[in-house]
Amino acid sequence: MEQTGTETETDATSIPPAHSKDDTSEQQGAPNGEDRAGLDAEPPEFERSAPFETPDRYSTKSIDRATDAHLARFTLGVSPYGLASTFFTWGVHLMGAPGKQAQLIEKAVRKAARLAVYAGTAARNPGCDPCIEPLAHDKRFKDESWQRWPYNLIYQNFLLTQQWWYNAARDIDGVSDREEQVVSFVTRQMLDLMSPSNFIATNPEVAAETVRQGGAILLHGWQNFVEDWERAVSGKLPVGTENYLPGRDVAVTPGKVVFRNRLLELIQYAPATKKVKAEPLLIIPAWIMKYYILDLSPENSLVRYLVEQGYTVFIASWRNPTAEDRDMGVADYLKAVDDAMDAVRAIVPDQKIHALGYCLGGTLMSAKAAQMARDGDDRLATFTSLATQTDFEEPDELQLFISESEVSFLENMMWDQGYLDTKQMAGAFQLLRSVDLIWSRYVHEYLMGRRQEMFDLMAWNADATRMPYKMHSEYLRHIFMNNELAEGQYQIGGSPVAISDIDIPLFCVSTTSDHVAPWRSVYKLHLLADTDITFVLTSGGHNAGIISEPGHAGRTYRISTTGRDDPYQAPDAWEAAAEEQQGSWWPELVGWLDKHSTGETEPPRLGARSGRFKANDDAPGSYVFQK
Repeated sequence: MEQTGTETETDATSIPPAHSKDDTSEQQGAPNGEDRAGLDAEPPEFERSAPFETPDRYSTKSIDRATDAHLARFTLGVSPYGLASTFFTWGVHLMGAPGKQAQLIEKAVRKAARLAVYAGTAARNPGCDPCIEPLAHDKRFKDESWQRWPYNLIYQNFLLTQQWWYNAARDIDGVSDREEQVVSFVTRQMLDLMSPSNFIATNPEVAAETVRQGGAILLHGWQNFVEDWERAVSGKLPVGTENYLPGRDVAVTPGKVVFRNRLLELIQYAPATKKVKAEPLLIIPAWIMKYYILDLSPENSLVRYLVEQGYTVFIASWRNPTAEDRDMGVADYLKAVDDAMDAVRAIVPDQKIHALGYCLGGTLMSAKAAQMARDGDDRLATFTSLATQTDFEEPDELQLFISESEVSFLENMMWDQGYLDTKQMAGAFQLLRSVDLIWSRYVHEYLMGRRQEMFDLMAWNADATRMPYKMHSEYLRHIFMNNELAEGQYQIGGSPVAISDIDIPLFCVSTTSDHVAPWRSVYKLHLLADTDITFVLTSGGHNAGIISEPGHAGRTYRISTTGRDDPYQAPDAWEAAAEEQQGSWWPELVGWLDKHSTGETEPPRLGARSGRFKANDDAPGSYVFQK
């Protein structure tokens, strides 16, 4: 956090205090008995020795903050200072490593020779194997037209160059792993920008279609670009999102808003069965997303599925904060969760709660569950976390955006506007998968002139939310950078909490292709929690792997339960031992919840009969429409 006070170049530890504890006359006051403490006591020695140290009367700190805030509008919140420092460190150490330089020269010569041999072979045999294959997830060059001259040489040269830069960024003495990853990541982004697939003349698919349609696709692409630009500057959502309006097309599971405070609306869903499980289910989604990721279309709504399985479901719909909420911190969000649990207990009295947290909502709920265990609060029956990290020591490529330089830059940007904007937040996540989320769309919509068909998950992804200045700063510094939650140092209510205190059963779901919460990082929950953990590893990404309804083609998962007394298994050993199963993991969650429920009862009414938890607005409420 930001420190305040007067800076001094003097080492305070080397200066004796101005008044010794043995000086009894000072402690007792003047001879006349008048207590003069604090009236005419002289300042410490080191303050008097710096006559030119003055307060920040010219607001120089504000100038620095304003400069960063305006610069961040052009960099989408990415600190150029941190990148410059990293590249300087890498470059200086590379200059001082003649062995590494010789190795890179050798690699460049060998790659040039390989490309020359391939060119000669391909001229005689166009169907020959390439000298380098794209990575498995790289689909840019899969079309057969890329195997024809000269495009085969163009894309092969690009892949060899990409591989050379990867080698150049790695294995340099004196450069940390994180710095090497940053250099590798940034150079990859720059190379992806210059990919031959991004230009008409070097993309055979685009070139052929341009000729076939007499240039019409370029006109269509220009129209798409202008339309997207107009929507972006006017604050409108992308084309096609109007077909997925909450309450009409998505988020249509019937329910009522039964509680509202400054941060959330609590929605209770109407029962779909004659009998329901005795314990209600409270869902806490991340505050960086609209809640209806878990209540999309009727056929892929996890909320609807759980209701149809006989559960009384409540979900938090977070308010979209504005500059007025800049001072709302993590403690306020924890208090909002506590208020939601009070509401659930008032509507379904005398029953414990099945808690479920998604993404950052799961991290928040993990901290809350640890606090409750510490304080002897037994309102929870179980806890389910979806794509949730509790240990942030190895957050994969997301850590490339989090450093002291980056966090300070973000804090200055948020200090100016009071929140982290949706575009600034989305930019970082898009860069993690720039080939799929940026350049693939650019090629299809602007070069080929073809609109990608909108669907519910994509429309939801465009409907993002903001984050308050204080909360996001606290999260980044305490939970992400300092990893205080995992290390038992994160404080709630003035005392630290420990995940190891949680003694209720845990159900943890992670996904194989998660770029936000990598599954091996999520798996570290086994090292933190001292209770029974049922761990599920499902196919898909951070969102698509969670929205994995029964009948979804191509879905697979692995599942295994580790008892509190069982020995620890490393993640790769766990993956090898857990048998892959076909289908959705949702029925596994329901079976686990059934096992930890106490029976069935009559469905509770929607909301309390009167008072602050009385049902009012229909779902999806009002907060979900805030832009």
